[in-house]
Amino acid sequence: MTGSSLRALCAALAVMLLTGARDPILVPEISQHEVEVRQGFTGADLLLFGALLTPEGTRAGQDYDIVVVLKGPTQSIILREKSKVAGIWLNASSAEFRSAPSYYAVASTRPIAQIVDDKTAAIYELGLPWLQLSPIGAIDPRQQARFAAGLVDLKSRQGLYGQADGSVHVSGQVLYQARISLPSSVLTGTYTAETFAIWKGRVVASATSRVEVRKLGFEGAIARFSQGQSLLYGLLAVAISVGMGWIAGRAFALV
Repeated sequence: MTGSSLRALCAALAVMLLTGARDPILVPEISQHEVEVRQGFTGADLLLFGALLTPEGTRAGQDYDIVVVLKGPTQSIILREKSKVAGIWLNASSAEFRSAPSYYAVASTRPIAQIVDDKTAAIYELGLPWLQLSPIGAIDPRQQARFAAGLVDLKSRQGLYGQADGSVHVSGQVLYQARISLPSSVLTGTYTAETFAIWKGRVVASATSRVEVRKLGFEGAIARFSQGQSLLYGLLAVAISVGMGWIAGRAFALV
């Protein structure tokens, strides 16, 4: 290696070290890491908070933008489009998405479009317009975009998807907090909270926390039984349905 090449390599390493030293560290926390779903569950409010520090543990000292993304377990979803034929609404085309999040919420210090460009937003899925929904099978790109927009709109109206610009508050260039609500219709499972620190359009730090949503009580026992003994659960469900039908038939016959 020549002297000039060695000097160039040393300069590059120095720049990398200095750049890394300036990047902050996120220390995230959540008000509760376990949400218990019991009878009469009406939802839960989560406080996602934390600190933005230098690698030495001192205040970051810059006005970083913070974006918090909370995602629920993924699921396969079939979306059908209806069309009116001879005055009757019928199912027309459909699309199936293999890994759509059952819940998705994003909170940020400012509108996402003012924080990052479209490419960065798509890479990190920052915001509803950049949520990556992968369809199963070949589908026309325009049709895919239409179905994806329809799915986001449907989930938003159900309270399962949401975006709150300006809802993350940063104090003293070090402490941040955001509130995100879980509706009563959320699925059980592991929820992932990803926090991003962004400076001049670049993600400079990220951290991940998790929340477990679990059913307890009678509902939880039924859910665990249905998952662990699916065949027996199905047979019992059929038997109960047949039994209830027979009882109803006998009752009406005696009237």
